[in-house]
Amino acid sequence: MDRFLARSQRFAVVGSTNDVIREWLAEGTPEVCLAIADEQTAGRGRQGRTWRAPKGAALLLSLGFRPTWLDPARAWQLSAVTSLAMAEAAEDLAGLSNGRIGLKWPNDLVVEWGGGVRKLAGVLGETDGLGGRDPRVVVGIGMNVDWPATAFPPELADSMTSLREIARGRPVDRIALSAAFVERLRVGVQALRGGRFHADDWTARQITTGREIDLTPADGGPPQTFRASGVDATSGALLVQSDRGSGVRSVVVGEVAWVRLTASTASGV
Repeated sequence: MDRFLARSQRFAVVGSTNDVIREWLAEGTPEVCLAIADEQTAGRGRQGRTWRAPKGAALLLSLGFRPTWLDPARAWQLSAVTSLAMAEAAEDLAGLSNGRIGLKWPNDLVVEWGGGVRKLAGVLGETDGLGGRDPRVVVGIGMNVDWPATAFPPELADSMTSLREIARGRPVDRIALSAAFVERLRVGVQALRGGRFHADDWTARQITTGREIDLTPADGGPPQTFRASGVDATSGALLVQSDRGSGVRSVVVGEVAWVRLTASTASGV
């Protein structure tokens, strides 16, 4: 067994890999545990949204952590290092330049493609018991890999893409991608365990920085328009400034339901 992975299992079909990992952690499985599926029937994203992909078209996986070694205020960095590891692995396997894949706060991997910013992957972090004796963190990620544009759902065709498309038909093997991802994740997690977070890379990949965005509050209020000025590598918050010059303020993940680049900034996101 891999010393980094305490448990790893691949499934043909599951409801949700996040749910598989939650069950493993509840049963006492130690970190780090990994579940990969060829297909999900009940995949989900933030705010209860559904997430579906054709069988074999995406890399679908979830990781389980018991971060007794991590300050609860820094638990968000587990999702961040997961995103960075996937971005780096995907760039390598697809023959893309370093930094080609960006991060759209708070939880998307994206690429500028076809005249806009297109979504490649979504990340979902879920926590239980942070600050207690048995903290648990589940991080799920779904990366569009071998998914041709002709098969994109019509309602998402203008906002998504896949590694197959941006690599211009170059094949990307999901098994090889998952192996490359785990190796990079190992480095990121070991750094976190040592008190180090690769903040420079996480900050540099943020595509919202310097752009106008619409934030829809989680409480159902109307969208508000801001200019994103950066991210806070200590708290994980998005830093925004209104057009009325009211100063920079921090926005945390729980405050927002949607983050979209405005039409004047990018199309399709």
